[in-house]
Amino acid sequence: MIAILQPLVPHYREHFFNRLREQAPFDLYCYSGAKALRQQHLAAGRTSVKPLPAWNIGPFVLYNPLRFFKSDYKVLVLMLNFAHLSTWLILLLKPFLKQKVILWGHGISVKRYVQEEQQPSRPLKWMMQLADATWFYTPREMELWQRVMPGLNAVALNNTISEVERIIQQPAPDKALLRKKYGITGSRVLIYCARFNETGRRIDLLLKLIAETDPAAYNFIIIGAGKYKPAFNEYPHVHDFGAVYDTATKQELFGLADLYFQPGWIGLSAVEAMAYGKPVCTFKRSEAVLQCVEYSYIRDGYNGLIFKNMDECLYILDTLSDEEIAAMGRQARCFVEDNLTMTAMVNNAAHSLHAMDQ
Repeated sequence: MIAILQPLVPHYREHFFNRLREQAPFDLYCYSGAKALRQQHLAAGRTSVKPLPAWNIGPFVLYNPLRFFKSDYKVLVLMLNFAHLSTWLILLLKPFLKQKVILWGHGISVKRYVQEEQQPSRPLKWMMQLADATWFYTPREMELWQRVMPGLNAVALNNTISEVERIIQQPAPDKALLRKKYGITGSRVLIYCARFNETGRRIDLLLKLIAETDPAAYNFIIIGAGKYKPAFNEYPHVHDFGAVYDTATKQELFGLADLYFQPGWIGLSAVEAMAYGKPVCTFKRSEAVLQCVEYSYIRDGYNGLIFKNMDECLYILDTLSDEEIAAMGRQARCFVEDNLTMTAMVNNAAHSLHAMDQ
């Protein structure tokens, strides 16, 4: 028996759990409920879960570990998060419990990435030393840790989204027809699709780009909601669609766009954009511009563009040819097909779980 712990299951994660369950049956425990999903502007995934009592004390989480102790679980997949106090207890008692523990997480703080890639977190290192294996979201963070901990038993799942295989199989859309349908007149269309729930997304840079581009030449498609969302009413070349969960509408909006643009805190939205064949445009990771771990999927000039500053961004967007955009778009979709399918992510996890039985 296997138990997996997560705070909640959003829609973009449901296929992972549902398909993994077919290869390695498990119980999925969640310590946050529907209220947390609403607060984060997430749609709930259709996955059966078991509620787990938990208490939050500032950044720390204390969940009920007895649920795992009293059951016949041989493998526990817990979160690689040093603020999970109950996980420390389980790791310390592991020799007596005769359970194997896999820790699953980013392996690095998004907010402290620049510092931690030079000096990784000591508490996370201690956790991994106590565990039997570690699941990382991407190869980049796994490689960072394997340099620090040679011989670390680790797997990079290659984090992706539920609908990715459906998206990459869609035929090329009639871009001109879709632009006419939605009243898009600009010769170059940029799309943004992410929640406005995090200041690290650097919406100020999005607004600056909108303000400094010619409305006759550029149009912007905005998908997303959240407490930090600004008003786009004053910009005639911005088309704001709010939160969109209808796959047909989202497919059309991505279909009519040329480029995906998100200044900072870019994560799984990069996977979605590349699956739709859109080069991903963002800014270079720094202490001022934070990026999630999926940022490592972007290869500058190959499947996206990474700008050093706004001046460079404006210059490149103005001089970029349609042929260059099309080539990067094809390479973006191929990158997803080769590396970021849900089948690959599920298989990576399943192989690790099966290895725990040996």
